[in-house]
Amino acid sequence: MRKLGALLKELGVDVRSLAAGDIAVRSPIDGAEIARLKSDTKGSVAKKIARADEAFRAWRLAPAAKRGELVRLFGEELRAHKAALGRLVSIETGKIVQEGLGEVQEMIDICDFAVGLSRQLYGLTIASERPGHRMMETWHPLGVVGVISAFNFPVAVWSWNSALAIVCGDSVVWKPSDKTPLTALACAEIFAKAVKRFGEAPKGLLEVVFGGKEVGEALVDDKRVALVSATGSTRMGREVGPRVQERFGRVLLELGGNNGMIVCPSADLELAVRAITFSAVGTAGQRCTSLRRLIVHEKIYDQLVPRLKKIYGNVAIGNPLDAKTLVGPLIDEGSFKRMQDALAEAKKQGGKVTGGERVKVASCAGGFYVKPAIVELPSQTEVMKEETFAPILYVVKYKDFGKAIQLHNDVPQGLSSCIFTRDVREAEQFTSALGSDCGIANVNIGPSGAEIGGAFGGEKETGGGRESGSDAWKSYMRRATNTINYSDSLPLAQGIKFDVG
Repeated sequence: MRKLGALLKELGVDVRSLAAGDIAVRSPIDGAEIARLKSDTKGSVAKKIARADEAFRAWRLAPAAKRGELVRLFGEELRAHKAALGRLVSIETGKIVQEGLGEVQEMIDICDFAVGLSRQLYGLTIASERPGHRMMETWHPLGVVGVISAFNFPVAVWSWNSALAIVCGDSVVWKPSDKTPLTALACAEIFAKAVKRFGEAPKGLLEVVFGGKEVGEALVDDKRVALVSATGSTRMGREVGPRVQERFGRVLLELGGNNGMIVCPSADLELAVRAITFSAVGTAGQRCTSLRRLIVHEKIYDQLVPRLKKIYGNVAIGNPLDAKTLVGPLIDEGSFKRMQDALAEAKKQGGKVTGGERVKVASCAGGFYVKPAIVELPSQTEVMKEETFAPILYVVKYKDFGKAIQLHNDVPQGLSSCIFTRDVREAEQFTSALGSDCGIANVNIGPSGAEIGGAFGGEKETGGGRESGSDAWKSYMRRATNTINYSDSLPLAQGIKFDVG
């Protein structure tokens, strides 16, 4: 493995600051401690929010196109540091090299999107019912945006929020997962390089806070934080959402996913097998969009499932820095235990389990590597309705298409979904109001690997928020409806007469 110190130095991180502190950073590759950081206190969080608030008050006055120029420079810096940052993502999360690089590419892509968006923050012109009047909508910078990110996408999801927030005129306070703080330090340094080249950005435009629940609560409860965008578990969302809304702040939640795929009799099984494998075992099943439930028509069940078992038995598991590896480790021992508990419960509920055991990897004894698991169930039992952040694929049969959609939607989560079919009626129904109840509904493509051009997010216990593309930018701005009277009279709306003489 390339020495971590040299890698961090290339990214601009002062390695001398990583020798002591209460946050122990461990690489899931071998479980070894690779750094220590000091947590923020409530006082230091408050100071960073104050700096961000002051930065916002200056930054909101910059023209949107000028704000876009800073994001363009940030995108250039990311391109220059893609290989190093991608490798750091792999070291800190256990993702394979290709996925680490892919995550940084997502950052570059959202920067490109945001730069274009900086000249397209459009409002509406609205016809007025009153003569000599014009109505319009205008969009204005919102304020300080708090971003709470998860370990599995430690930099991409932050960039989805931050690139949009910056072009919208906001400042950002970022709390990364305490499992992946090094990538946050690296991103802050890369952003600082862009700021230096830009030359006119206020100090405090990006602040980073480190720590556990107490630090998160300090960010969530501060009235100066206009929007809290939080990615994580449904349990976390249940705590964050009401706390922010209690002070009438805005909240954007990206929570659990329990994503399903329906495989119909007419499906192209070659495509389906490839999509299932990547979606279910990629990132060791630790994507919020990972495929977790497979609903297969009974006519093709015996063709598809044995093929999947064969592929699962041969998939390359190992050190994620090895170019041949397809499945790296789980993030930690806790994730491994939760996976084993879920498999044990599945067996109690009538499941037939293939795989799921721990795998020994040379020179990575402290890492928690596992064989991806396939669990065949007689029906969609309770264990199948819960999200376990691990490579477990539950499989059930269906006979009637309407029943398949019912099974698909009968879970609390509603993030991503897909169907494999050549029948246009099935495809259209799946993407209609009668079909998938998820925020993402795909046809002949898996549920994971979303592009930044579309709004990302889901329904039900997934939280309802939208990030990334489309009109997700509106979450980071406030809307004003303006009515302008250019006449010499004052007619009232709805034809009301109110004569004061």
